[in-house]
Amino acid sequence: MNNGISRFFWFCSGAHIESLEKYPTEHNKYIGIGATIFFTGLFAALSGGYAMYFVFKGADFAWFFAMLFGIIWGLAIFNMDRYIVSSINKNASSRKQIWQATPRILLAIMIGIVISRPLELKIFDKEIKERLHVSYLNGQRSKIDTLNKAFEKKYTIEIGKLNETKAQRDSLAAAIKSDRQKLNFEIFGNKTTETSGIMGYGPYAKRKEAELKQREQNLDTLNSDIRQMEKFVDGRKQFDGLMTEKLYTTKQLDSLSNIAGFADRNWALGQLGFNVDGTRDLNTALAVTFIGLLFIFFECLPVFVKLMSSRGPYDQAIENIEFSQVHLSNKERDFEVEVADGIHETRVGTEIEKRKTQIRNQAYRELNGEA
Repeated sequence: MNNGISRFFWFCSGAHIESLEKYPTEHNKYIGIGATIFFTGLFAALSGGYAMYFVFKGADFAWFFAMLFGIIWGLAIFNMDRYIVSSINKNASSRKQIWQATPRILLAIMIGIVISRPLELKIFDKEIKERLHVSYLNGQRSKIDTLNKAFEKKYTIEIGKLNETKAQRDSLAAAIKSDRQKLNFEIFGNKTTETSGIMGYGPYAKRKEAELKQREQNLDTLNSDIRQMEKFVDGRKQFDGLMTEKLYTTKQLDSLSNIAGFADRNWALGQLGFNVDGTRDLNTALAVTFIGLLFIFFECLPVFVKLMSSRGPYDQAIENIEFSQVHLSNKERDFEVEVADGIHETRVGTEIEKRKTQIRNQAYRELNGEA
């Protein structure tokens, strides 16, 4: 692998590059750890940018804000993962390493959940839109029902009078139709229990004709009253907004789902584990869960790799460097205390710096195994 790429992945792993270069057998291990951390940060950037795009969707420069936030979020997750992995001390005992890694694994799980959610929204985009269609349609239907119930409660007397008048009209219309048929039987000589069976337009037929005309006039009056009452009710419906509320068309549902915000889409994703009738959809629920677990495992993978890897020469070298630096710091501190107590007052100034240099040189010789 190109030396520049290798050093980049070593940097991503949080390794001390100058020390790692001395141990070729450790190179691939830290390239793998660094690459995992890098791609985790990359996924975090894509996830954060996608989520922020929905926050600013429809606004000017939405893509710019999404890209800016995605980069910042990706760098933040990258830096956090880099710290989590590099802070695990391979020179400690296995139990202590697990104890050190436990809070880091919990943090990695939380990061994995945060990263996976926006990407799951994109993966199940079509299913989410279909579930939003159902939700919006049910919401509009519920809204219309609520308005109708409120209107009926508000105009109970008027609607009751209208329904009563319609019932009278229907009853009268049915009676007129029945009597008209009897009159025709009388005129054309059809024998029934209520007709004579003699053909002709006699006195009985004339009387029934006059009665029917009067009742038809009454029917016309009822129809006129009904039209007036319906006009009033329709006017009230128009005033209260019932006439403008209609069920969404497919085109309108598509438009609404396209501009749906992050909260609506996140809710719809959670509902994919259930069918429309409320029963459990196990297959979809498992698919969503496994994809989320995949990203969580990917986020925890660098920590697991660091825990599972054996203690190598690089880890021994880092332990020696840390011990040397601690030893050097203690010697310098003791010498400065002596100076502060007045034991070596004549060596203040250049003598102090000369002594520090000697201590550093001695520590580095000890580290490199020199006499």
